[in-house]
Amino acid sequence: MTLPDRAIELLTRPDVLAYLATTNADGSPHVAPLWGDADPAAGLVVLNTADGRRKVENMRRDPRVMVALHAPDRMHPPVLIEGTVVEITSDGALEHMQGVARRYTGDGWTEVPGQVRLIVRIRPDHVTTDAP
Repeated sequence: MTLPDRAIELLTRPDVLAYLATTNADGSPHVAPLWGDADPAAGLVVLNTADGRRKVENMRRDPRVMVALHAPDRMHPPVLIEGTVVEITSDGALEHMQGVARRYTGDGWTEVPGQVRLIVRIRPDHVTTDAP
């Protein structure tokens, strides 16, 4: 499945957060807001986080996720992306975070000593949106 233009637009706006839903080991939900990004050529949702976070543990155990997006100027309807994590890697993650931070804040990312940044790539399996 390809990522619709509306999802790409929201994932690359500096005023939209991506709400990532994963499943805890006990089956309960875990939701975390993240800065979003997309790889339109590959049709993937791209997120950046730090290793050791609960969402990372959850995605490594169960790669099924949901990402919810909405524009602050148009809250409804949201874009809902049901997907599968296809890659979690540290390769290029700090550089990616620098670019995402510049888009959201206008400044680069301040590296945290000892923190390992990760890129998470998500293949959309089903997308609900108001536009194609």
